[in-house]
Amino acid sequence: MSGDEICLTLPADEAFHGVAHLVLGGLAVRLDLTYEDLQDLELALDALLERSSEDGEVTLLLRVGDGTIHTVVGPFSSLRAELAEDGVGDSLNLKRILVAVCDRVDVEERDGAQWVELTKSVQAEGRVGG
Repeated sequence: MSGDEICLTLPADEAFHGVAHLVLGGLAVRLDLTYEDLQDLELALDALLERSSEDGEVTLLLRVGDGTIHTVVGPFSSLRAELAEDGVGDSLNLKRILVAVCDRVDVEERDGAQWVELTKSVQAEGRVGG
């Protein structure tokens, strides 16, 4: 499944976050990802979906490359400042979550909104009898 792309646009309402999880889980099964990699991707996705505007839409773009998954989520009105914060003491903020579970986190401006791109190196589980 190298080089494939999945694009999903859904209402930003929390009731639809499960649909994004379903797509991500299906991709993880198809790629035979480890459970840890799936958990990392779900944690990052949840951290971003929680910050989406409830009255709009959110788009999730998943690109699969050789050993990596690129996830683009947006649009957001103002995440850049939150991602720049290091946090105080042991506080858990968006930047700490994303940096802990992803290899790279970028924010880009598109059409007056912010989009977050996450890059995660992944490996297949390597099931026996497959």
